[in-house]
Amino acid sequence: MIINTGARTDTPQYYSDWLLKRFAEGYVLTRNPLFPDKVTRYELTPEKVDAVVFCSKNYAPLLPRLKEVTSRFHTYFHYTITAYGKDIEPGVPSIEESMETLKKLSALVGRQRVSWRYDPVLLTEKYTIQRHLDTFSHMARELSPHVSRCIFSFVELYKKLEVNMPELRPVTEADREAIAAGLGRIAGENKLLIQTCGTNGDFRKYGVRPSGCMTLEILGEANGVAFRELKHRGMRKGCHCIESRDIGAYDTCMNGCKYCYANKRPRKAFENFRYHDPDSPLLLGHLLETDRVCQGTQRSFLDRDAMKGQMTLEL
Repeated sequence: MIINTGARTDTPQYYSDWLLKRFAEGYVLTRNPLFPDKVTRYELTPEKVDAVVFCSKNYAPLLPRLKEVTSRFHTYFHYTITAYGKDIEPGVPSIEESMETLKKLSALVGRQRVSWRYDPVLLTEKYTIQRHLDTFSHMARELSPHVSRCIFSFVELYKKLEVNMPELRPVTEADREAIAAGLGRIAGENKLLIQTCGTNGDFRKYGVRPSGCMTLEILGEANGVAFRELKHRGMRKGCHCIESRDIGAYDTCMNGCKYCYANKRPRKAFENFRYHDPDSPLLLGHLLETDRVCQGTQRSFLDRDAMKGQMTLEL
């Protein structure tokens, strides 16, 4: 199985001590967001976990102890760095600081295990298409030697964005074409592989690959292991990723990004942080007497026969 640490919250930035303790103790508990009294246990051991996938906007708090995970597990790291400032991403470091942290991460784990996420792409009066292209060009020159690929997607117009981000304007089909063409051109100039994720539309004519951001092919190539050929069902429409299990919790990310889908409202995360205990197997709070704990299914995707064959050839 694939463990995902960052789809519901920015675990590396705000909960790195908790995360490392979970791997040290070898298990984690996660509460079902739809049925809060249902808790699932996952074993966090190399025998049960094929790969650990991280996603963050700031890996700096995790870097000093990252080897505690990378020395034991296959890993992959998504690093989100966008064109936006504190007006949209108040808890996120500056672009320059973020790029320096990405370079340090890449030096530790290898560029083949790092992808740069430039998403979501959204438009306002301030963040125009031209501003995106100018900023992306600057970042691509800096980051292309340190990442395996760049992934972008367009903002999804969730209902709550009408309240959280009224300045947002719809991205038209013409906008999408212009953005994809520009990003594809800049990526080509910097010899940077670029792809979409969770985005409908075919932009291959601009050099943009259509692919999931978390496929077994990507994880296998990054870690030098073989996975079985399995259908990638994805998590939502337009998603081509392999299934994974997220161990985080919604309404816990304090980055405060105005476009965030994982928080109902920005202040909720700060309110919930009061219930975080780094020693608890749950990200928020502790087990209750009314909770029902069940063991999660942990099916391996590895092609162990192929891997045995590789080891034989190496010997």
